[in-house]
Amino acid sequence: MAIRAKITNASIKKLTPADQRLNDSEISGFHARITNTGSVSYYLYYRKDGKQVNYRLGTHGKITPAEARELARIKAGEVTKGTDIQEEKKKQKVEAERERANQLEKYLNEHYEPWLNAKNAKTAKRIIKTIKSGFPEFLKLPLSEIKAHKVEQWRNKKIKSNVTKATVNHYVNSLKGAMSRAVEWNLISSHDLNKVKTLKTDNTRLRYLTKDEEAALLQKLRERDEQIKAARDSANEHRRIRGYEETESLRGQMFADHLEPIVLLAMNTGMRRGEIFQLKWSDIDFQSKTLAVKANNAKSGKSRILPLNKTAMTVLQEWQKVSQSQFVFHGKEKEPLTDIKKGYLKVLDEADIEDFRFHDLRHHFASKLVMAGVDLNTVRELLGHADIKMTLRYAHLAPEHKARAVNLI
Repeated sequence: MAIRAKITNASIKKLTPADQRLNDSEISGFHARITNTGSVSYYLYYRKDGKQVNYRLGTHGKITPAEARELARIKAGEVTKGTDIQEEKKKQKVEAERERANQLEKYLNEHYEPWLNAKNAKTAKRIIKTIKSGFPEFLKLPLSEIKAHKVEQWRNKKIKSNVTKATVNHYVNSLKGAMSRAVEWNLISSHDLNKVKTLKTDNTRLRYLTKDEEAALLQKLRERDEQIKAARDSANEHRRIRGYEETESLRGQMFADHLEPIVLLAMNTGMRRGEIFQLKWSDIDFQSKTLAVKANNAKSGKSRILPLNKTAMTVLQEWQKVSQSQFVFHGKEKEPLTDIKKGYLKVLDEADIEDFRFHDLRHHFASKLVMAGVDLNTVRELLGHADIKMTLRYAHLAPEHKARAVNLI
């Protein structure tokens, strides 16, 4: 059964399942249908090449009768001009599906990551993590909508939030690589991210600890260790009084947790953070007092053997007593650690040390060697640099050492 009236809020409210359909009295073909459950949808009926077509305008509740009426007028006008609006709608739907299929996150998961994995699984994981963590607001965007101006806006926000230029460049270059591969695979016709120029950075940055800063850092690490052990003692005393089972005391081990041994190892070997996190006990030869940095863990892609001084040997020997994994420093489920930033920054703050990244421990190691008279080529080998030019960044001496040198004349 169908009734005829102007489609308004009032007439829609009166519409019942028994009516089935309400034909608008003003716009030809405009009508509303109601289901047995009371759901109402708006349609525009028209003919195309002698065929009957019923174009769905929307659902009541998502659009109002007035909005449906205006849309019906617009679409009726398009039909008059010869447009098959139903066919156009189908094309738009197909295009939308194609766009959704090419969303950045879907592309990364289904295309880019598998391709990277086939080359190097470890590198693949790092690159995908970089893109996803760096551009979370881009993940649901179709690849075709990731434009240079959006990346420029993103970059400006990062710089204002004090993210280093080098880090920003790393994020952008990772995204550029993914987008360029999508073009090669014909998932998108092109991208314009090459318009986003690399930010100029100061590659000569050299920050190492003064004697006072080094002493302060080591002291705060020891104090932190004692605080952790004291907190465990206090917790066990609490449990003992209440008759609960006590947790294992930390007094029998040199280090309460991994932070201090990691920092000491970095200071005394010049190893990168990633190299330390991936270090396994099988890489260490206590007999010859050396450790091996495997090629797949080294930035240069080349393995190297590092001699262990007395401090590094003590750290590893003591930590081995409490380690429970093949990895020297492990996190949950005995997997390698991925971050120590929170604890490290807190210790720096307590030691009043500013502008000192974890990577600067590597600068510190190299600078101490140079200031002790070690030749640059030996420093290069210890750091794992393929080119001596890289080592020259670590060859600068502190002002007081320069002054001492000229005073020898």
